Amino acid sequence: MRSETSKFYDFQSISTNNNKYTEINYLGQLSHPNLVKLIGYSLEDDHRILVYEFVAKGSLDNHLFRRGSYFQPLSWNIRMKVALDAAKGLAFLHSDEVDVIYRDFKTSNILLDSNYNAKLSDFGLAKNGPEGDKSHVSTKGHLTKKSDIYSFGVVLLELMSAKRALDNNRPSGEHSLVEWAKPLLTNKHKISQVMDARIEGQYSKREAKRIAHLAIQCLSTEQKLRPNIYEVVRSLENLHDSKDTSSSSSGTPNPSLSPSPLHT
Repeated sequence: MRSETSKFYDFQSISTNNNKYTEINYLGQLSHPNLVKLIGYSLEDDHRILVYEFVAKGSLDNHLFRRGSYFQPLSWNIRMKVALDAAKGLAFLHSDEVDVIYRDFKTSNILLDSNYNAKLSDFGLAKNGPEGDKSHVSTKGHLTKKSDIYSFGVVLLELMSAKRALDNNRPSGEHSLVEWAKPLLTNKHKISQVMDARIEGQYSKREAKRIAHLAIQCLSTEQKLRPNIYEVVRSLENLHDSKDTSSSSSGTPNPSLSPSPLHT
């Protein structure tokens, strides 16, 4: 609950003389169905808080990695929908009009609304182009849009496996999900070893192979070999379209986009 001493500012009234406020003002004006809306800013003493719209089902991180009755395992269809939604949000940020490098693309920053639509939050303050007061965001390190693509590949692996990118509690040789999974994904007979056992039977071998191939492309050690985000979106859309076509031709309805039921 907000204290009486908190101050909330409309984005249009924030002073643009301060570069940080300029950045916040810019991000607050971005609007896309797959971005969480930044709606306000709170300043109380030295505590500065960005205020985002409420997204009912919380983070993808919780749904993939938390175990318990509240977090049901997400179905394969929902996972692929989330991947496509997130890719569309990232494509908007990477567009020439916006030109923002996300910088922190990860499952904890992908939020799900009540219909499992994915929305990116905490989208980064990094931009290609000039630095300084004339730029609404600042460049950090040597990050590029292809850095975001690598991060997208990591999230794809997490969606496939329901394993965290880094986990020292896993057996030796499996601490790094990328290092463990990449050799398996290049062998069509071993892709199943990467997949989350809880959703076995919800996808075809062909689907798993196509997602594995996309993940490998995104995770290439050479940036120039990684696809751009628009190619990623097309790949995911083609996967979705081929599923619809296959379901229609077989006379079998496309599986529901609801989570897998809990096993009792």
